[in-house]
Amino acid sequence: MSEYRARFNAEVAFINGGDLRVSDFRLDLPSATVTESELAELFVRHLGLALVESVDITGLSVVEEQHKGSRGTDAHASTSAHVVDLSHTVSAGLVTYPGLPAPVITPHLTREDSRAKYAPGTEFALDVITMIGNTGTYLDSPFHRYEGGTDLSGLELETLVGLRAEVFHLDDVDWGTDAATRGIPASVFFDRDLAGSAVLLHTGWDVHFGQPAYATGSPFLTEAGVRHLVDAGVTLVGIDSLNIDDTESGGERPAHSLLLDAGIHVVEHLTNLGAVPARGARFTAVPPKVADFGTFPVRAFAEIPGR
Repeated sequence: MSEYRARFNAEVAFINGGDLRVSDFRLDLPSATVTESELAELFVRHLGLALVESVDITGLSVVEEQHKGSRGTDAHASTSAHVVDLSHTVSAGLVTYPGLPAPVITPHLTREDSRAKYAPGTEFALDVITMIGNTGTYLDSPFHRYEGGTDLSGLELETLVGLRAEVFHLDDVDWGTDAATRGIPASVFFDRDLAGSAVLLHTGWDVHFGQPAYATGSPFLTEAGVRHLVDAGVTLVGIDSLNIDDTESGGERPAHSLLLDAGIHVVEHLTNLGAVPARGARFTAVPPKVADFGTFPVRAFAEIPGR
């Protein structure tokens, strides 16, 4: 389903004095057609302006572009309920993170061998998979970072299932090559109430998954961004890049350290976040109930309600 955004300049006058001017402003639209008066109302609602006397819109153009989560524009409308798969496929030989072992899948009982054990026409395949927990799309529990932290078996299902998804579409950002341009700042999150939500960072880096380019120069969450999310009381943070931390800055891992210390789950190597609206979806990512284990692949998905 196509999504549209308006680009325009605006000058706002207030009945109690003062004015506001913006240029090349971008705003999500509920449809491809919008009048200047309709856009003015959406603009005022989005910014939460009060005591507005007039809004003068100039330079208006409407482009087909993914919604970014504008407030008050009904940007998350959908015509039918559906589920979006956000997980990479795990397969033998998959390289998720450079230097970590790839999964190995071997048969324990082949279909051919099983025929001697069961009634005619009945056969099974029993296979063994050997893999590190950090494979494919996976969830980190506090045990991953902290001795004595909650392991996979201790996670509450309420913190993993049907979370309100707040998606930040950052795939059109030029990430650059150094840490100063690759980090996601706290200011990205200022316009939303994130308490209890799953914050999902759509960087677009998943297009490189499984390729050498995935391993270097990936976007990450800055320490200031992490602290903002911890203070906001989020339940989970997910990203579609190599790591939620900057792996090229040395051994420090502020995102993992602060989030997991606060009991906030981390999901890495997501994919297909571009198919999820900025608001309105529900996110689920549940690992198996394994004791004394900190990280495991999940089948992550988003449920997008219909209207």
